[in-house]
Amino acid sequence: MAFQQIASLVIKDAKIEWRQKHTLFGVLLYVGSTVFAIYMMNGQPDAKVWNALFWLTQLFVTVNSVAKSFLQESNARYRYYFSIVKPSYFMAAKLIYSVSIQILISFVSLLLFWLLLGNPLEQVGLFLLVTLMGCMALSTVFTFLSAIAAKAGQNAALMAVLGFPIVTPVLMILSKLATKAIMPVYQAGWWQLALILILLIALVIILSLILFPFLWQE
Repeated sequence: MAFQQIASLVIKDAKIEWRQKHTLFGVLLYVGSTVFAIYMMNGQPDAKVWNALFWLTQLFVTVNSVAKSFLQESNARYRYYFSIVKPSYFMAAKLIYSVSIQILISFVSLLLFWLLLGNPLEQVGLFLLVTLMGCMALSTVFTFLSAIAAKAGQNAALMAVLGFPIVTPVLMILSKLATKAIMPVYQAGWWQLALILILLIALVIILSLILFPFLWQE
């Protein structure tokens, strides 16, 4: 029963996204224009700059695509959802959908980076794994922050204020993890950083499922 309700909510979000195709296509256009602008201004950068530019692009993609997940819902619609589904199921569906859409856009972004800015990767599989972890980390953080902002008067600026001290260390960890895929040399503490990131993702998911019902009741 829980799986069916969560799946139905995920499908609902997908249908809303498809009806508002301009939002998704706008994000894809933003990614394409950003990568093209980088190419026109700098050509193909070296590996470290390529890595930094990729993760900064993912940050802004997340803000433009995932962070709106709760801000686009009206109060009347929230009251309707409250009557038919548990808050934890609703939050779980939002997290699943946010991670899915972020993975899609991130891999499109990665393809554009390869086509225009070159491919400095020595271990493509490892970089894809780090990208997947990055999608989960960034999307879960901003989805939870979007829920908080939605209950604070739809204040999108609140996400930037709350998200900056959380996302900055996440980006630093992702950049260091991805460096191993670019320069395949021994890096002390790589597995510890990966474990920290996984624990952070798990912590955000657990806090989201526990705290969101209290936010919803407000």
